Amino acid sequence: MTGKKRLDGKIALITGGSRGIGFATARAFLREGATVVIAASTQESANRAVEKLREEFPLSFIGGISPDLSSLDDVRRAFSEVQEKMGCVDILVNNAGISESTPLIDYTEETFDKVMDLNVKGVFNTIRAAVECMVPRGSGVILSTSSMVSIYGQTSGFAYPASKFAVNGLTVSLARELGPKGIRVNAVAPGIINTDMMRAVPEDVIEPLIAQIPLRRLGQPEDIANAFVFLASEEASYITGVVLSVDGMARS
Repeated sequence: MTGKKRLDGKIALITGGSRGIGFATARAFLREGATVVIAASTQESANRAVEKLREEFPLSFIGGISPDLSSLDDVRRAFSEVQEKMGCVDILVNNAGISESTPLIDYTEETFDKVMDLNVKGVFNTIRAAVECMVPRGSGVILSTSSMVSIYGQTSGFAYPASKFAVNGLTVSLARELGPKGIRVNAVAPGIINTDMMRAVPEDVIEPLIAQIPLRRLGQPEDIANAFVFLASEEASYITGVVLSVDGMARS
């Protein structure tokens, strides 16, 4: 007889779940017994990810949606559909986001808005929709993907670290507001992770980056997924308002 898994009976919704960190998190949650709904930028992307996960987890319920995360009305409609089919979302993982490296002198209002609409407004919209059933029930877990650049900044593309700094502030503030209602709010700040985007970077660029990391390796999507599993589970029941750095770096 197998023991109880850490996320048995939980319904998790993961934005940006069709690839990279989001897909690894979906796999990790399914492995721990959760029902998983993936939100992707297109329904086609969501369906492909669902089909791939069903090959590995044929007995699990896995769904796919594609709301416009910048629209609260669209997000609410999608969450209502999920709730009608499965019930209230227990765990929300805000992982969808875009990075940017445009120099300030070349920045346009449109570029800035594009980053903020997904990385900040999109996080607000999903949280706003999720708490509509979490608060009356008196429980829930909200998790978001931040970034190491929210702490260190980056040399170009200021909107991305600014957006992730906003996610950190949102996390800490909502932890205080929602804690008395039984809802925990945390974030994970990944370092340099070996995703599709990083694999396109030339080796001579990556090697100096690795040399600065005490653990001497890039992070894997599974490293971040494991942190999300922990923060979503009852093992972290007394942790809220934390931005957990998972970047292989040493700190004093």
